[in-house]
Amino acid sequence: MSTNQDMSTVPTLDRIVERGQVWPRMAQKYGVANPVPPWKSSLDGMCDALDREATTLPPLSRRDDEDRLSRGAYRALPFPESQLVALAHSLVTRGVIDEDALAARMDSVRARLEAQPACR
Repeated sequence: MSTNQDMSTVPTLDRIVERGQVWPRMAQKYGVANPVPPWKSSLDGMCDALDREATTLPPLSRRDDEDRLSRGAYRALPFPESQLVALAHSLVTRGVIDEDALAARMDSVRARLEAQPACR
């Protein structure tokens, strides 16, 4: 079954795909040796919380969205980036988070990373 979530686009997230912003590249750019993205535990926690709450984004809907978006709009991203971007996409298209607020937060994180010397 198809939903509007798989047909819509989220320009902020599309730019992640266009830039190839995946953890191995970002870790190398910023001199980070840890192979696990720092945001992975937050992603897992958010998915667990959404699954327990089960009304904002029901678990089966979230997983269906993730599968559909990972095969479609975000197929160029490896796991877990595809999972993260698919979740953000689902939350934006459902109006749970605002795309402008998401973009502003991403810009803030990027600015902090670029202001610090590489971690070696």
